[in-house]
Amino acid sequence: MTVELRHLRAFLVIAEEGTITRAAARLHMSQPALSRTLRQLEDHLGARLADRSTHHLELTADGRVFRDKAAAALSAVDAALDPGGLRSWPLRLGHPWAALGDHTVALLRRWDETHPGTRLELLRVDDRTAGLTRGAVDAALLRGAVTAPGLRTELLTWEERVVVLPSDSPLAALDRVTLADLTPYPIALNTVAGTTTMDLWPVSARPGASIEVTNTDEWLMAIAAGRAVGISTTATPGSHAHPSLVYRPLADAPPVPVVLAWREGKGHPAIPDLVALAHDVVGAGTPPRILPP
Repeated sequence: MTVELRHLRAFLVIAEEGTITRAAARLHMSQPALSRTLRQLEDHLGARLADRSTHHLELTADGRVFRDKAAAALSAVDAALDPGGLRSWPLRLGHPWAALGDHTVALLRRWDETHPGTRLELLRVDDRTAGLTRGAVDAALLRGAVTAPGLRTELLTWEERVVVLPSDSPLAALDRVTLADLTPYPIALNTVAGTTTMDLWPVSARPGASIEVTNTDEWLMAIAAGRAVGISTTATPGSHAHPSLVYRPLADAPPVPVVLAWREGKGHPAIPDLVALAHDVVGAGTPPRILPP
């Protein structure tokens, strides 16, 4: 069988809708025809992409990997066929939050000065890789460990951790906060792109409650409303100042690496220039901090 773009688009709709019925309606196809399309893909790949039930469809591990590859492939095709792309090829730089922190404006200004023919588009994408694995961006500024396969990363800098508190919290009176200080409070956790998990605390001394959110806006609102406290990095205060929030240094947690990531293989030709400029902006030549064991 020859796999065509329509097979990839159909699979992505199936993955988004979660049922053959809804996906077929969205694609204006019959359910049997869409089911055949899915089977054809599975036969070609020699793998089961989805587990089907009467009312719901769940992607398998192979299906999730293929979803990201299909999305990246379609994004590349759409970009190649965009008539505007013949005149310019923008470099799309994703980030899930805070971009390059206090260095973001300098990065954008320096890029415009040194690369006037290539537009640098800064895009916030609420995703673990800021849309990189889906092909939504060409490169991404990420924090913490990057474990997605098929990506290259370049360490740019380290950021110290800070505690984010509602302004009326008793902890706001402290100059520095410790992990032990936080254990009586619910912890706000961004499960999509955050750098904090309960593993930051010793097993015997973890907070008893947490609030899970899926993006930075929800995370900040939960803290400002006094429902939880949070942990972030020094990049957050500059981009998310608010009268209902107070930031304090966290005394006893390791710093967080900030990396520039891009997909392996042939990508945007300006990525090496972006890597070099990002290093220059954050202070190239400064020895990187080493995480404590």
